[in-house]
Amino acid sequence: MNRSIKKVAVLGSGVMGSRIACHFAGIGVKVLLLDIPAVATAEQAKVDKNKIVNDALTAAVKSNPSPVFTKDVLKHITTGNFDDNLKDIAGCDWVIEVVIERLDIKQSLYERVEQFRKPGTLITSNTSGIPIHLLSQGRSEDFKANFCGTHFFNPPRYLRLLEIIPTPDTKQEIIDFLMHYGDLFLGKTTVLCKDTPAFIANRIGVFSIMAIFNTMTKLGLSIDDVDSLTGPVIGRPKSATFRTADVVGIDTLVKVAEGVAANCADDEAKAIFNIPGWLQKIVANKWLGDKTKQGFFKKIKTDAGSEILTLDLNDFEYKPRVKPKFASIDAAKQIDDLKTRLKTLVAGKDKAGEFYRDFHYQLLSYVSNRIPEISDDIYQVDDAMKAGFGWEIGPFETWDLLGVAKTAEAIKAAGLTVAAWVDEFVAAGNTHFYKISNGKKLCYSPATKNYEALPGGESFIILSDLTEKTVWKNAAVKTYDIGDGVLGMQWQTKSNTIGGEVLEGIQKSIALAEKDYKGLVIANEGANFSLGANVGLIFMYAIEQDYDELDMAVRMFQNTMMRVRYSSIPVVVAPHGMTLGGGCELCLHADKIQAAAETYIGLVEMGVGLIPGGGGTKEFALRAGFEYKEGELEFEPLKDRFFTIGTAKVATSAFEAFDLGIMRKGIDAVSMNLDRRVADAKQSVIEIYDEGYTQPQPRNDIKVLGRGSLGALYAGVNGMRTGNYITDHDVKIAKKLAYVMSGGDLSESTLVSEQYLLDIEREAFLSLCGERKTLERIQSVLKGGKPVRN
Repeated sequence: MNRSIKKVAVLGSGVMGSRIACHFAGIGVKVLLLDIPAVATAEQAKVDKNKIVNDALTAAVKSNPSPVFTKDVLKHITTGNFDDNLKDIAGCDWVIEVVIERLDIKQSLYERVEQFRKPGTLITSNTSGIPIHLLSQGRSEDFKANFCGTHFFNPPRYLRLLEIIPTPDTKQEIIDFLMHYGDLFLGKTTVLCKDTPAFIANRIGVFSIMAIFNTMTKLGLSIDDVDSLTGPVIGRPKSATFRTADVVGIDTLVKVAEGVAANCADDEAKAIFNIPGWLQKIVANKWLGDKTKQGFFKKIKTDAGSEILTLDLNDFEYKPRVKPKFASIDAAKQIDDLKTRLKTLVAGKDKAGEFYRDFHYQLLSYVSNRIPEISDDIYQVDDAMKAGFGWEIGPFETWDLLGVAKTAEAIKAAGLTVAAWVDEFVAAGNTHFYKISNGKKLCYSPATKNYEALPGGESFIILSDLTEKTVWKNAAVKTYDIGDGVLGMQWQTKSNTIGGEVLEGIQKSIALAEKDYKGLVIANEGANFSLGANVGLIFMYAIEQDYDELDMAVRMFQNTMMRVRYSSIPVVVAPHGMTLGGGCELCLHADKIQAAAETYIGLVEMGVGLIPGGGGTKEFALRAGFEYKEGELEFEPLKDRFFTIGTAKVATSAFEAFDLGIMRKGIDAVSMNLDRRVADAKQSVIEIYDEGYTQPQPRNDIKVLGRGSLGALYAGVNGMRTGNYITDHDVKIAKKLAYVMSGGDLSESTLVSEQYLLDIEREAFLSLCGERKTLERIQSVLKGGKPVRN
């Protein structure tokens, strides 16, 4: 049957329920959010019965990071209570239960739900600790057939994992629908799980944490030691191990570990889930992490502001943090490629290397033995850990890069076991769990003993899998034939900054596409799309006062952006994550932006004492010029865009980028699922080409207001300085920006060309590069990552 989800009921408005409601509202679905009614107390003669749900939603919206893409999506959410509004679920297509983790309470609620739910309506539970098959006991056949577990991870907007856990009674079409809907509409990595304790991600993730505790004790390491070893250096989140536990809640971690130990009698490593004495003491002290203001870490106020202290597990005192020193870590930090770095770390000769070997051998042994217990497919385990715990590389992918056969022998030598299917895999002459064939990623299936194509097909284009389809490359850029007459270009530099090699790659990729292809997709697979132009190079030229080279570099950037705009083929840019400065300018000049929902885009050059110099200032002036309307105050569109650049505003989602005038309504688009972004961009290229793409021509009809806007913008800037909101150097930069966006000191409104605006933009940019305070800001960013306020 064809299902469409127009309205969802979320039962329970706690931390998870309110945020799940916000995520559905964010994609345009109407949401009915219900909770228990508030009860009047002796002091209250009357109380708003919706107070509990309304307070919960208000708290969620105020939380940081925000659970909504833009505040206006809240209009899609209606609140109510179980007494008065449970009947309203009759008009909903999907009912999601997110109440307290007690079987009796959930089953009691389901009994009430069945009185009002229409037959065929989806009903799912977000439980993480109760077996799914127990929840639907006693319900009707229709309820059971349409019932499933849908386990979101907190926060639902940002953590991409959605575990789908069917029962034996769940219809296959329901499973298929949820897997597809979660991927396409909710932007999730949907992972099919078996109904086993903690499902996949928490089972492996909590084992990983407990194994780290085990290794830490064995090697005599501290909390600070472990968090330095288990963060971004091995492709894990900044919160590493102990900080993650504080955020999640130490009691939650312990509860999951105890649940696995109690309910997994056949788990060969269940002793790892036993709670060590020091952890029991922390829970007994109610030092549960962020929720109790102290856990493994504690923030205190000092004369200098605040300080984070670390718990010393030897005497249970909080002490100043100590930055650990490991020789292998210091050496590995110089290696940008994670896979190469990880191999180097595991081979380390110091205590860090010993830690990595001990921990990884435990982890890889454990995941091998969970197949087929928790999943038939090893890629589901990798996907769950990457999407749910933020690992850059899954455990089986890690095993691949360390060498399957060699590592299996090392695991056995360490006194651990590997599953029989791994021995069979190696004996059959296989060397990797994953391999690429004809541009498609295949994964070994222990069930069929063959390599199977990963699901997704044309919906997921992973550029790094297309090495054999490379048509051009330099040291930073690779351009691939991504099929159907479309080229795809990606680059890899530190922070994906844009320098000469990337600009060369853009120019060359466009030239190749113009000759033999329909169009070009520009994307990459870094943690962020781009943190902007290579400011290190700008700083070097400026400090050496090599203004000819600097002028040439800025011209090259501008010319490349104009090449993107005025090529004879469609160019679609597919950003994701942080897309700042020059990365934003690249997007602004594309025929279309196909952005991931989680794209944080903006022109931030003011922070380093500059104005956008790669065509960004020109483009905002151009767009403002075409928004002026006869009979209306012409200044308003320019003022808004001036303050967007002047305050270095960054959109907190792709949807907010429309409000900032960076993305264009009716032209640019959003891909909810990050993994679909490149395929969606490719389809956009084909559609634009098939519609009959005509090469555009540079504009000579851009309306600028000259002194008509210059004076008003200057007055606004001076007012900000008088109010002490900005510094004298901020004033200087802002007036340069105002000058360019007004088209210069013209006596009246005039039509000018793009090249005219580019020239005065470049002149202003270069003049600011000669300012000492600008150089101080750039140097501060290069050294510490943050600009100095001067």
